[in-house]
Amino acid sequence: MFTGIVQGVGEIVGICGDDDLRTFEIVLPEGFDRGLERGASVAVNGVCLTATTRQDASTWCFDVMLQSLRTTNLSNVAAGRSVNLERAATADAEVGGHILSGHVDFVSEVAETRSGRGNKLIRFSVPRQYMPYIFARGHIAIDGISLTIAETSRIDSWFEIWLIPETRRATIIDEIGPGYRANIEIERSTQVVVDTVRDTVNRALDERFTALEAALSRAGLDRDTVFALDQPEEMIETVRKAISRSSRET
Repeated sequence: MFTGIVQGVGEIVGICGDDDLRTFEIVLPEGFDRGLERGASVAVNGVCLTATTRQDASTWCFDVMLQSLRTTNLSNVAAGRSVNLERAATADAEVGGHILSGHVDFVSEVAETRSGRGNKLIRFSVPRQYMPYIFARGHIAIDGISLTIAETSRIDSWFEIWLIPETRRATIIDEIGPGYRANIEIERSTQVVVDTVRDTVNRALDERFTALEAALSRAGLDRDTVFALDQPEEMIETVRKAISRSSRET
């Protein structure tokens, strides 16, 4: 578990392996690895990775498996690149951001950036299937940073965030610009609520569609025939008559 409060910025100094499994050598900031042991979890750009080997006083190795390479921006990083880092949260940790799993949902491309008076706005494009989980004033994690969504557009499928100077200073996010692809983890409790409501509504609609199709069948019609009618008024009247006839028969 992580909280989305980046604790330091590291530098990738070496990458070895192939498209199925890569090992990243990352120089950690001073003090970051205090108490870090082999097998510990560290979020690297928001991706939960396992510390495998200490190379020297400040360099650790992390394995990145095929699934992570497929679904995150770690497949595109190269030696010399800086990354956001966060240690796994302890039971008594202060949750200054929001609870994260370190499991990236999708990669989002930066569409636009604007800066002014220390603040910075970034607009991210979103695959349409994820927009139901993204709300203005809600939480989202971008490259492991817990941030608040400022605005959204469900029509054009994007969201915007504003950055304060401290976030720009303490993370790599100030370095990104249009075309950059960021790791996105949606807020889990929001996802659970949206999916639960959607499934409940779909079940209720399915029951009603089943009843409607039965009524249409008794009238010698089917749903495709009704939906193919040119005029909405004609469609509504046809359905009304079918339901009325079915009610009299039952």
